[in-house]
Amino acid sequence: MTTIKDVAKKANVSVSVVSKSFNNYKDVKEETRQRVLAVAQELNYSPNINAKNLSSKKQMTFGLISSGVLNDNEKDNNAFDIFKGVYQAISESHFELSIYLIDSQQQKMQSYVQYCRERNIGGAILQGIRTDDQYYKELIDTSLPCVVLDIMNDTSNALIGTVSIDNAAASEKITKYILEKNHRDICLITGTAETYVNEERMRGVEQALSEYGMCLGDVDIVDGGFSEDKAYELAAAYLQRHRPTAFLCFSDLMAIGVMKAIKEAGLQIPQDVSVTGFDDLVISSYTHPELTTIRQDFVEIGRTAAQLLQDIKEHKNKQQHVWVKHQLIERKSVKNLAGN
Repeated sequence: MTTIKDVAKKANVSVSVVSKSFNNYKDVKEETRQRVLAVAQELNYSPNINAKNLSSKKQMTFGLISSGVLNDNEKDNNAFDIFKGVYQAISESHFELSIYLIDSQQQKMQSYVQYCRERNIGGAILQGIRTDDQYYKELIDTSLPCVVLDIMNDTSNALIGTVSIDNAAASEKITKYILEKNHRDICLITGTAETYVNEERMRGVEQALSEYGMCLGDVDIVDGGFSEDKAYELAAAYLQRHRPTAFLCFSDLMAIGVMKAIKEAGLQIPQDVSVTGFDDLVISSYTHPELTTIRQDFVEIGRTAAQLLQDIKEHKNKQQHVWVKHQLIERKSVKNLAGN
């Protein structure tokens, strides 16, 4: 097996010059660097990244730890867009990126801090973590720099950063949009109760309703679990009891399930029942009719998380939470009831 010493010997340079050539040090002449790289290619040599990390004073690899992504609906491209944003930011830096896909069972078997320590990972981005997850409980006392997506940092730990949109403000905005279209008979399809985003979106709905002197009864709040199939089944059952003028959904996937139930009930969207979503998945502009929703820029969320983690690692961070902008996307799934 070819070693760095073999490359140095054949290129007639020192081992340190070989190392500097691979790391683009400015004190190595370009002619020398090209000769070293040519010899390395000839001898089929590549530097051991893990060994380099272990021997360096700084840990130069970040980990992207994503929970539940393997169980996501095939229509949901959010996780991939986050990956893309993280990768874009990391590729522009001097850090490497390691991706670790987990489920709740794996969380019980191994601490994320342990996972990172074993691989000499210097910081982690956690995506898809719920407030009742084992990994979330580790965050309070962590000594590892980390950034969590869609969970607010309620500790004083300066090594923890968070990135999200303002879910409460976004939910309030789309609820007021429905109310301004004169809808008062509303069925709310919520997500998973144990998630921070669900709590925040619920807070936004309640804020909007209170400004209109309204509240929803328990029978009009349905737990769809962020699942297309579950939302479809529950909306179908709800429509057998009562026909609202609008369904307000906490995700596009659930809205798609609701739209299916409405159509199977022989009703038209938005002529008979209006529907809104949340996220702006790619498929949301291809539904019939196109779905009115809240747009999250998941690529930007991923990019922002990677930049914040680098700032925390290098002690440059001035804020622990970063808000990414959201946008109300008005399409054709909501009817204005004025004059009816």
